[in-house]
Amino acid sequence: MNSFLPVIQHSELFAGIPAEEISKILDGMKAYKRTYAKGNFIWYAGDPIGQIGIVLSGMVHILQEDYWGNRNILSQMRPGSLFGEAFACIPDASSTVDVVAVEPTEVLFINVNSIIHAGQVLTKSQERVALNLLAIMARRNMELTQKIRYMSQRSTRQKLMFYLSEEALRQGAPSFTLPFNRQQLADFLSVDRSAMSAELSRMKKEGLIEYHKDQFILKEQRA
Repeated sequence: MNSFLPVIQHSELFAGIPAEEISKILDGMKAYKRTYAKGNFIWYAGDPIGQIGIVLSGMVHILQEDYWGNRNILSQMRPGSLFGEAFACIPDASSTVDVVAVEPTEVLFINVNSIIHAGQVLTKSQERVALNLLAIMARRNMELTQKIRYMSQRSTRQKLMFYLSEEALRQGAPSFTLPFNRQQLADFLSVDRSAMSAELSRMKKEGLIEYHKDQFILKEQRA
């Protein structure tokens, strides 16, 4: 566990908490680690959720999948990110999403009931964890709102332009690296991959963008 302490310490959940206090809190949360191979499901929709997962290494996708197997990527979790917080805070809640490892991944699971349902006076560090958890859930709500903004665009081109613009702003430059491969991007935007690839090619020919694999450049639009 100590080898992953730097990752845990930089997680939003433990922001502002001294390193020496984190181990004590993790012990109280009955923390344990699990390892997953690429493609392994961590949770399936319908699974009962009583814990929060923190990605220690690798990458996790949060998915919604319909009856026919069509996937929609809701979010992507990198080391230090946590998932399952909304379900873990509600007694007897079941997951409404699938959680899958998209590369070899290690996850730390923690039980937050010792803090949110403590029924006792919390230490300052425990109070900080509770406040951090509230802030994370608020930010996730904002991210879902942003996702709805992508989805509300009428055409594949509009979805792509809006997403690429937001990604350039997030990374602070017109040249940036996408966090998704082509299929994952199509799943994230809920569009057909072939149609999306064709639209990207047209946008490139029109001088709107340049790209090579996951490297993209947004071009200045002429009046």
